[in-house]
Amino acid sequence: MSAYPPGSASTDPAMTLEAGQTAKILRPTARFMLSHPAHFIALGFGSGLSPVMPGTVGTLYGWLSFVVISLWMQPSAWLWIIVGGFLIGLWACARTARAMGVHDHGSMVWDEIVAFWLVLAFVMPTGFWGQFAAFLWFRLFDMAKPAPIAYYDRTLKGPGLRGGFGVMFDDLVAAFYTLLVFALWRSF
Repeated sequence: MSAYPPGSASTDPAMTLEAGQTAKILRPTARFMLSHPAHFIALGFGSGLSPVMPGTVGTLYGWLSFVVISLWMQPSAWLWIIVGGFLIGLWACARTARAMGVHDHGSMVWDEIVAFWLVLAFVMPTGFWGQFAAFLWFRLFDMAKPAPIAYYDRTLKGPGLRGGFGVMFDDLVAAFYTLLVFALWRSF
């Protein structure tokens, strides 16, 4: 039984399915994002809807939100925000992945946002160019997926909270590599 009248074709990927059916959403819409709080979070408050390089746009959103929120927060509060963001991300990414029918859809950018918050929390205080370098290194590691990032990206994906952990964890490893580069750079 379809949610649409016979003979009509729907272009909306968020359609009603019968029990046991699955759908793969290739490109989420604003309507899909707003249909559930988990989707709104996982899609980075809309930054993941970018048709071009949503992971990069999500990371830019993470950078902007860090700078703005830091105007009102003590630096030590960021560790609590990051831990809370990670835990919320487990749920939001798992729920959104299930709804989209894809374990780690490119539009789910909450993992980039939280991981980049972690990078900025540790490299601050630094000026624009230091933050920009952190952005470039993080995007390089996130896209290139050097070992063991590619391994975790492949093996930890799946349904449920384990899959949500897989979505979030590989970006934390990219954040660790970025912080390692900064630690080496600052040691010289």
